[in-house]
Amino acid sequence: MPLDLSRYLKERCDLIDRRLETALPAADEFPYSLHRSMRYSTFAGGKRIRPILLLAASEAVGGDVSAALPAACAMEMIHTYSLIHDDLPAMDNDDYRRGKPTNHKVFGEAVAILAGDALLTQAFILLSSPVFVASFPPGRIFGVINEMAAAAGSRGMVGGQIVDMESEGKQDLDLPTVQFIHTHKTGALIKAAIKCGALLAGADARQVEALNRYGEAVGLAFQIYDDILDIEGTTAEIGKDAGSDQARGKATYPAVIGLKESRRRAAELLDMALEAIADFDVQAEPLREIARYVLSRKS
Repeated sequence: MPLDLSRYLKERCDLIDRRLETALPAADEFPYSLHRSMRYSTFAGGKRIRPILLLAASEAVGGDVSAALPAACAMEMIHTYSLIHDDLPAMDNDDYRRGKPTNHKVFGEAVAILAGDALLTQAFILLSSPVFVASFPPGRIFGVINEMAAAAGSRGMVGGQIVDMESEGKQDLDLPTVQFIHTHKTGALIKAAIKCGALLAGADARQVEALNRYGEAVGLAFQIYDDILDIEGTTAEIGKDAGSDQARGKATYPAVIGLKESRRRAAELLDMALEAIADFDVQAEPLREIARYVLSRKS
């Protein structure tokens, strides 16, 4: 029976949301403004693509979804922290995220900064909790913690963010620079999510390598298609101001190689992702369908 992707995504999203509900401090726990700010952005309607990919990668190699769930939630906390900070006036200065006012518009800049800091820290509290660590063979969790930390750091997402900021408005952008930004700012966490899911499930070296290639291709395709949506989508569809990348002179694929070639490149990456996991059985079908979804989504 073909996979019902909409149902799969909804079920996984609900599962992640229920776990996040208990993994985060309650809104009525002091200091109230900080915890409400953390929860506001976490539950602002995200698609949960990164944690879902982590769970799907674990499934693909025979892993237990419930066992991998804390790591999936940690990945979403890291992603949410990055969005809060990315939206700040000192960075992208966005008014809307996921169709709602950005965190700093609701809670102020100082609280937004601290909420991001707290979410990043909370992710590693969750990953290193004794109950989670005891659920896996010795050493496996350390590999996952190292992978997530590296993907979020200066050689990963944060490195991509700084090059993105420094490239804004430049007239001499080249494709290698744009590719660096995309593979680090967006691609690093997506690739790490997939690798972490595989590691938690005890994947062998061949499986990890195949899933790494899948993650690299999907991560880059995801951001290229985001670039396209910024031009062709509406504010209602994409949940933030449409055309904001163009207005700020952002380093994007369409800006460097045009829309037609950007679409061709994204489609090529989809083929590469599917080829990477061609030898996997039906348990990898969610990964295949998510890859196809990347190039069909409206937001």
